[in-house]
Amino acid sequence: MFFIILIKSLIIGALVGVGVGVGAARMYHAPTIQGMGAFRTLGELNSCEGDPASHFSFGLGFFFNAWASSVAAGAFTQDVDHRILPNWGAAALMVKNRDVTQTLHDPKKMGIACGIIGMIVVAFLNSTASAVPESLQITAVKVLVSAANMLVNVAMPVIFWLAAIEAGKRSGFWATIFGGLAQMIMGNAVPGLVLGILIGKGVEDSGWNKVTKSMLFAVIALFVLSGFFRGFDIAVLESFSLTVPDWLHYIHGSISGK
Repeated sequence: MFFIILIKSLIIGALVGVGVGVGAARMYHAPTIQGMGAFRTLGELNSCEGDPASHFSFGLGFFFNAWASSVAAGAFTQDVDHRILPNWGAAALMVKNRDVTQTLHDPKKMGIACGIIGMIVVAFLNSTASAVPESLQITAVKVLVSAANMLVNVAMPVIFWLAAIEAGKRSGFWATIFGGLAQMIMGNAVPGLVLGILIGKGVEDSGWNKVTKSMLFAVIALFVLSGFFRGFDIAVLESFSLTVPDWLHYIHGSISGK
């Protein structure tokens, strides 16, 4: 049984890894070549700025959570293909060469690296999940999930904030603003820090052109909508001991169907 799980895991890991690696690398060649991936994957890869240690530590932060999920529920989280494989593939390629145009942006190299890492990661997750006795799964989940949450919610925001400050004044400025808003609205500063780094570096490289202005407008709209649908506006008014208008309650109630 274990041998069958291992063989299937190696095959699936290789297929997923190659697809993820090639797709992520091809995103850097858009719109000339169509890529396959998520915007957050692209942003998180860029935020590591070609540093193999940053890529590895970023993927490691989500690995523990994915491991806990596979042990407890027998299912992978989306972090395996969105965050772990592409970042660890990039880290493996950049150990000897930090030129992103020859590593992270190369679909062939990323496909091979992520394919090998995918085989190792998927085989490890599936084999350990099948080997852990059911009586120990609850204990493992309590330990791994708490450690992963501590790393993702506390350590990762600090690392990204320090990276943003080091990247330049504009990146540090926008990352601090959007990171603080993300922490208040979403409960995690990392998405805001990543977006702030992208805007700051975009302004440093190209100035305030149509693209950077559109990005800023889109990010602001994202935060406004996210805050509204999470009820952040009502929470802010109540935190200042202000009366929430009835029309605002009505709008939230109408949208939520209450």
